[in-house]
Amino acid sequence: MLARRVSCPRTVRVSSTTQPGGDTDADTIAVGVFEGEDPPGDTPAELAELLRSGEARRSPKSLGLTHAQDKRWLLVGLGARKDFTPEHARVAAVTTHTRALEIGTRCLCAQVPVQVGIEIAGAIAEGTILADYRFDMHKSAPVEPSDGEAPAAPTRLERLIVSAPDLAGDDGQGSELETLVGDATLIGEAANAARNLQNRPANDLTPTALAEYAVGLAEEIESLSVEVEGRAGIEARGMGAFAAVAQGSEQEPALIVLRYQPPDSAVIGKEAPTLGYVGKAVTFDSGGISLKPGAKMAEMKFDMSGGAAVIEAVAAIARLELPVRLVAVVGATENLPSGRSVKPGDIVRAANGKTIEVNNTDAEGRLVLADCLCHAVELGAERIVDLATLTGAVIVALGSTYSGVMSNDDELAARITGAGERTGEIVWRLPLHEEYDELIKGTYGDLDNAPEARKAGTIVGGTFLSNFVGDTPWAHLDIAGSAWDLGRAYVGKGASGYGVRLLVELARSYCA
Repeated sequence: MLARRVSCPRTVRVSSTTQPGGDTDADTIAVGVFEGEDPPGDTPAELAELLRSGEARRSPKSLGLTHAQDKRWLLVGLGARKDFTPEHARVAAVTTHTRALEIGTRCLCAQVPVQVGIEIAGAIAEGTILADYRFDMHKSAPVEPSDGEAPAAPTRLERLIVSAPDLAGDDGQGSELETLVGDATLIGEAANAARNLQNRPANDLTPTALAEYAVGLAEEIESLSVEVEGRAGIEARGMGAFAAVAQGSEQEPALIVLRYQPPDSAVIGKEAPTLGYVGKAVTFDSGGISLKPGAKMAEMKFDMSGGAAVIEAVAAIARLELPVRLVAVVGATENLPSGRSVKPGDIVRAANGKTIEVNNTDAEGRLVLADCLCHAVELGAERIVDLATLTGAVIVALGSTYSGVMSNDDELAARITGAGERTGEIVWRLPLHEEYDELIKGTYGDLDNAPEARKAGTIVGGTFLSNFVGDTPWAHLDIAGSAWDLGRAYVGKGASGYGVRLLVELARSYCA
């Protein structure tokens, strides 16, 4: 077994200023330029010369390099100003970050374009932090260069300065810049911490290790509390669906409940609901008796991605001291074949009394979530969002561009869609219809976890889960296509941390 580690990944140190980039102590300055425009007037003439010579262009992802004022200068193409969004800023930040490391940068100053929304500053910080992530906790330390050898090029930035000279002289906006960049840094670090959890192998990140990590966060953050129950507690609560998945593994399962209570000074809107976030955390999914094919089974360590996103989003919300009430439920277990495993055809009873025919043990996530959703309702959640790597069908339908969202409440679905658009973690709503209820009716029990008719697989999963929330407004996010190998510029291969930024932004939308 590997030693369990709970440390967060090292992140670049971030600060903000209203000074022009050239006045900072950064060794490399990045300046953006829009189509039809020239570089800002406070930058060296060498930048304009890059454009005249054709060494740099104004199209997106174009880069030019020059030296002036004893610094390196990167001219970054941004495309048309009218099309520029925070998501474009994140992508531009990645382009800059990659080239900056290639030329040995240790302190990078990214200058915010003039006359853009201040939110662009936060997007630049966020994109850079996400791009700077590396998972190397299980790799040997690099060999130090011997005497006389040139030091290796840096693989990570040491510092990032976000410069917005457009705001100089306005103390109010300067303060807003500092807060915005600070918040974006915190949220980006939370997403990277979720990626760290996702990337840890299953012999390291067991359900118990995930629970220990959550306990460590609660010890660190005063406004956050956590309760953990194991197999006996899960069974005592009548969580027969969750317990059935867990019974095949020797690893102890964990029901993790996090509560966030905002500071006494927080002003919570009269209409603000108690939010409930629910995450699937199957730390390894072999499929159980319905064993998965061997190809790419190693990726099933990522089946806890929903739980990782929920844990880190709640921690970020607590660190930001957002004025919202929040309870989160994470169901952590392994799904393995053994003599004790739940078998195809078995019937189990969920916490709300409904019986479920387990006709495929590889449709285990919905069994775990069923009881966790019941628990969130019992704990008083008034708006519930669950995240899960639930179905391969969502990848067929939406690829990795969107996550699928299903909801019994139009207002909640609209909030989630808006939060996704603002963070770049975009979702596409899929329908719930009473005809889908017929597909999940059981023959010998109330519900069938894996209907033989292979229709609307993602929607069937959401329809199944809708049976465990009652009348509570609820939304289910199927993140199976987005949790890893997202392919977006600032996350690329491996764990993406998808959902952390979306859930934080959703909580913000309820703030007074």
